[in-house]
Amino acid sequence: MYLIVAGIAWGTAGAAASLMFRVSDLGAGALSFWRCAGGFLLLLVARLLRGPAPRAEARGPRGRAAVRLGVLGLSLAVFQTAYFAAVEATGLAVGTVVTLGAGPVLIAVGARVTMGERLGGGGLLAVAGALGGLAVLVLGGGGATVRPAGVLWALLSAAGYAVMTLLTRWFGRDGRGGDGLGTTAGTFAVATVVLLPFGAADGFVPHTDHLFTVVALLVYVTSVPTALAYGLYFAGAAVVRSATVSVIMLLEPVGAAVIAVTLLGEELTPATVTGTGLMLVAVAGLAVAEARSAR
Repeated sequence: MYLIVAGIAWGTAGAAASLMFRVSDLGAGALSFWRCAGGFLLLLVARLLRGPAPRAEARGPRGRAAVRLGVLGLSLAVFQTAYFAAVEATGLAVGTVVTLGAGPVLIAVGARVTMGERLGGGGLLAVAGALGGLAVLVLGGGGATVRPAGVLWALLSAAGYAVMTLLTRWFGRDGRGGDGLGTTAGTFAVATVVLLPFGAADGFVPHTDHLFTVVALLVYVTSVPTALAYGLYFAGAAVVRSATVSVIMLLEPVGAAVIAVTLLGEELTPATVTGTGLMLVAVAGLAVAEARSAR
């Protein structure tokens, strides 16, 4: 249930970003900085209201925890900033589908290399299907719909997402995930520091004639698809198999595509639909292959 809520909430973040890009000159770096900074403050308040973490959760080598938070924060910064850049460059639907379609494939490959999880024949076929879907999107979408630069940003975002998920699973599977809320808040603190120079380069205060709209969207982005969704995501991803995470996270690209077409007026060409379908089928096939392997 945590991951379901997180997936649905994440699907709305790109839509809010797309609206802000339309009515202001806010850059991807500045938006990602404000998202992390606002999310950190909300998570910090939630942690203070909750009180001290249980002793069983708080234990663990401090050096290892610091390294984990550092890598998580850096991967989160890459994940979010590159995703917003992809949405700005190639639109909400394609940017989200490529990011969340390629992410599970990178997670499966990374799990094979770092944790010895076998892909199997079905997994290799799913990887090939996902790459085929990406090729259809890039080569057949048309310049007005799919831009290669946006796809590259989305792939970089997927890499950050994969590192974040793999590290969460690596520590969570052995019960070394630590305090979930504290880990999430610490991750956002690191990401905020990392993104500070990028936010400054973009300009923290956007120039717009719709200031109230931009502020309202920023408040929404920092609260629902950030503080709430990431808190739930880190808690769920630490204890749920990667196959399950991959399937549930399909809620984000599917939901984002629906919002893009119905509310934002984005057009999905036949090639875009085909490429999207190939990627979603590939990820579903990968999940099935991993589930069978686990059994």
